[in-house]
Amino acid sequence: MSDCLFCRIVSGQIPAKKVHEDALCIGFLDINPQAPQHALFIPRRHVATMNEATPEDRELLGHLMVSAAKYAREQGISDTGYRLVMNTNSAAGQTVFHVHLHLLGGRQLTWPPG
Repeated sequence: MSDCLFCRIVSGQIPAKKVHEDALCIGFLDINPQAPQHALFIPRRHVATMNEATPEDRELLGHLMVSAAKYAREQGISDTGYRLVMNTNSAAGQTVFHVHLHLLGGRQLTWPPG
């Protein structure tokens, strides 16, 4: 989608500080980090929200999680802990309507969030 911010990152029209890239997804640092480690993992293919995800997206969505976990290990936060968050729609805090997984870590995270 030409008007989607994350699709424009995928296409290279908008630069991002990439931390991961493969055939299915891209990981990059959040421009407004909420923790010392805050990266986003997005599928290359546009899926607006989890509400649009289909059974065929299982591998893709799982791949986001596996890629985020790999990055957490690389950053040395896998043993102390990190959080993976995926917001769906505005009331949950989704501001870019392209599915994305937040990885947050590097500090003590509180519960409940938000």
